[in-house]
Amino acid sequence: MHLERITPNNENAGGWKVFLTMDMPELFEKTSYRVTLNYKAGGAEERASLLRACHRRCAERTLEALEKNGSIFIKLGQHLSSMDYLLPSEWTKTFVPLQDKCPVSSIESIEQMFVKDTGLRITDLFEDFERDPVGAASLAQVHRATMRNTGQRVAVKVQHPALQEWAPLDMRLTKMTFAALKYFFPSYDLEWLSDEMESSLPQELDFAQEGENAVRARKYFQGIQDTPLVIPNVLWAKKRILVMEYISGHRPDDLEFLDTNNIDRDEVSAALSRIFNEMIFGDNAPLHCDPHGGNIAIRKNTSRRKPNFDVILYDHGLYRDIPRELKRSYAKLWLAVINIDETGMRKYAYEVAGITEDEFPLFASAITGRDYRVVTRSVRTPRSDREKEDISDAMGEGMLQQLVQLLGKVPRIILLILKTNDLTRSLDENLHTRQGPARTFLILAHYCSRTVFGEQMEEIGRHGSFLLPRNLLRLLSAWASYMKVEWKLSLYEYHISLRRLLGTPAPVGLP
Repeated sequence: MHLERITPNNENAGGWKVFLTMDMPELFEKTSYRVTLNYKAGGAEERASLLRACHRRCAERTLEALEKNGSIFIKLGQHLSSMDYLLPSEWTKTFVPLQDKCPVSSIESIEQMFVKDTGLRITDLFEDFERDPVGAASLAQVHRATMRNTGQRVAVKVQHPALQEWAPLDMRLTKMTFAALKYFFPSYDLEWLSDEMESSLPQELDFAQEGENAVRARKYFQGIQDTPLVIPNVLWAKKRILVMEYISGHRPDDLEFLDTNNIDRDEVSAALSRIFNEMIFGDNAPLHCDPHGGNIAIRKNTSRRKPNFDVILYDHGLYRDIPRELKRSYAKLWLAVINIDETGMRKYAYEVAGITEDEFPLFASAITGRDYRVVTRSVRTPRSDREKEDISDAMGEGMLQQLVQLLGKVPRIILLILKTNDLTRSLDENLHTRQGPARTFLILAHYCSRTVFGEQMEEIGRHGSFLLPRNLLRLLSAWASYMKVEWKLSLYEYHISLRRLLGTPAPVGLP
């Protein structure tokens, strides 16, 4: 199958043509999976090496095709880059550049869009407007500018003008591609992915809605103490244009910047963990569903001693609200995972996503990003290279097919939570923290136990006053369970601080 968009002068707007042809023998030859999988390798090690090389070649070819077609095909690649729980690492790592290196629309096409959407020229609104964008993504690009009436420095997010014309066709082509994949390979049904994109894309293309999401998230986190989250203030928004205050920083995986500015990687990891767990488990909290490295920045903040940095969150186009009952079941599922309670894991996996007994081991690996054998021992230790290789090898031995089928059955909100979990887990691993995942799991346990405690308080309140003897006993039991996690987290935080003062390595397991 060939998908190719012809763009005159490399312009990302207007005059595009799409050609679609089908040649399955050529597809097989070019992907080389059939050749690799049918090759009689000398041993398991050689077979694994050949398969990894095949993954890499095919990922690079796919990356080239996605970049040539642009727009939502790049958005598709960004989505795939976050799916460590589904795709081999050779694929996800190859697609990482799509997070912040995308085609650019011309200033002329942007000017035309401004006149069409606002009735005003760029110079009517801005004292200066930098012709070259400071960043370009799959659906939009950002220009620095200065407001004419106030002199305020702002960031202007503008949608690629051609998307209005081509996004519907691109979406149909995406659906056709996945339908063709399902037709020729029935076991690899990825139509759920195109369905999710079809649902999410209209929201991401509505910058007025994105502005409302940003305002809501900013207001929510203003009520959360000691959170170094910064969300740029929105000045005004149209469907294809968003103007906000200009705030810049460095990618969270820019380790040189962090180390040079004495920003503790462990504290950045903890801050990210608190922010996104608050979004998942907080009452009426909005969930940012696209927190990849290109949408997060870190900047130095010398106005306070701890933490000495801010976390800047961009791109608020894709948000979801998690139903309260789902939050509570999901919290119980994670507490069961952390406490290595397999019976509880299976129970709440069914409540959360309808997961059967046979499907559970695969689902457990998907939500944790870990080998199931590790899940049943402890997920609080770092992933070893051996474990990563085992998972990659398993993907080539049938697990990928099973996982594709499983993810096609779970509720769509669970897919977005999985995506958020996997992106934040990837951010944490890229920080190369000293304590490994132990601290982030304790922070997760804090939010989960808080959620369960809130449910218990609500249930006790339904049975009358808290001062009734029966209710008082239940209250004390619930409070003790909650405080057990709080004390453990406080002890661990103190333990880390003490080791930092003494200059000794931080632990990788829980105390």
